[in-house]
Amino acid sequence: MNPVVGLDVAKGESQVQMFLDKKMPYKNSVKIEHTVEGLEELHSYLIDIERQTGMKPPVVLELTGHYHAPVVQFLEAREYIVIIVNPLVSYRAKSSSLRKTKTDVIDAYHLGVKRI
Repeated sequence: MNPVVGLDVAKGESQVQMFLDKKMPYKNSVKIEHTVEGLEELHSYLIDIERQTGMKPPVVLELTGHYHAPVVQFLEAREYIVIIVNPLVSYRAKSSSLRKTKTDVIDAYHLGVKRI
């Protein structure tokens, strides 16, 4: 298995989509807040994936000015690989689909899928 987690980071919260392997979503997308409680909830999801696959999943997210900083700091302190994607690169990957409206759930999904 090749687990990965896609985060669509916004001000104060992130949409999270987890994958056990390519195109194998793990559970539904969830929203977490950038609070101690919310980040601990994210960590519990990551530990659950690690138990399922035997591997720590890398976390993929877009560069979002400063909104991603607390999330990255939290994840790096717990020794997760964090991959920060340039929004222009991410936009090109997402624009290959026909959708025209912004949807955080779909963005988190695309960040995870394009990484695998």
